[in-house]
Amino acid sequence: MFKKPDREKPLSQAILERRATPSFDGTPIPPEDLRIILEAGLTAPSGYNIQPWRFIVVQGEEQKKRLRAASFNQAKVEEASAVIVACGDADGWRRDLDDMIRMGLEGGMPEGYAAQARSSVPNYLSRFSSDEMHGWLNKMVMLAFTHMLLMAEVMGYDTAPMEGFEQEKVHEVLHLPLSYWVVALLGIGHLKGPDKFNGGRFDINHSVFGEEFGKPLK
Repeated sequence: MFKKPDREKPLSQAILERRATPSFDGTPIPPEDLRIILEAGLTAPSGYNIQPWRFIVVQGEEQKKRLRAASFNQAKVEEASAVIVACGDADGWRRDLDDMIRMGLEGGMPEGYAAQARSSVPNYLSRFSSDEMHGWLNKMVMLAFTHMLLMAEVMGYDTAPMEGFEQEKVHEVLHLPLSYWVVALLGIGHLKGPDKFNGGRFDINHSVFGEEFGKPLK
C-alpha cells in the first residue's frame, strides 16, 4: 500500500528540517510522486542550458542489493524506496546542442544568441580535460540533484544524499555508457526509527563576507 504524504511542507520548513535519513522503511513511492520529484530536477538551470544530467532510478530489490554492494555496503541504499543515481554525460552536449538551440528559439531565444551558442559551446566544452569535465558535470548535476532533494522533502518524503560509492562498480551495475560520470546517489522514502541528530551549522558571520574576504556583511 502506498504511503501518501498528507500535505506539502513550505520550502522554508523543508530546508530547515531536512536531515540525511539514516534508515528507510522501504514503503513504495507512488509513480506520480516520483515523476514530480524527477521533473523538479529537470527544471534546474545549467551552463548554456545544456542539461547534461542523466538519472537512473533504482527501485527493484535485486538491483538495489547490487547497487548497495557498489556503494560501500550502505544499508540505506537497499532500504530506500527509490535511489536516484545522478550522473553527468560528458558527451551529451555534442548530441543535444541542436535540440537545446531549437527549444531556445521556440522559447524566444534571439537568433544572435543562437548563432553564438553554436560556436561558443563546442569551443568551450571541447577544450576540457577529463578532470575539468568531471568538475563541470559535478556542478551542473548537483543543481538538479538539489532540486529533486528539496521537492521530495516538500512532498513529505525523507532523503539521503550519498557520495559513498565506487565509480567503476556503479558503472558495471547500471551498465552505464563510458561517457557517464556518477556524481551522487539520492535515497528517497520514509524514515524508519529515529532521525539523524542535528549536527548544527556555522552562523552567517563564519561563512559570509561583504564585498571582499574578511569584511562582515552589513
